[in-house]
Amino acid sequence: MTQMTPPPAQPGPSGPEAEPPFLSLHTTVVLLTALVLGLVVGGLTVLTSVPAAGAALAGLSAAGTTVPVLHSLIGQPRQRSGP
Repeated sequence: MTQMTPPPAQPGPSGPEAEPPFLSLHTTVVLLTALVLGLVVGGLTVLTSVPAAGAALAGLSAAGTTVPVLHSLIGQPRQRSGP
């Protein structure tokens, strides 16, 4: 005897249950902006004929110090009050 498998469950009216994002939009914007600023500082440091290791440290330092500043400057998105 063979058994029939049940059909796949149909999503409800609101769609399938979605997982929350790994990073919020605010966190993503802050980290990407810090990355870009770190790359700019590192690139400009390389142009001053500093060794590559020193330029990498300058870029990492710049990226690390800009994260708290960007976090306070870039506000959290406002919640909508209604439809």
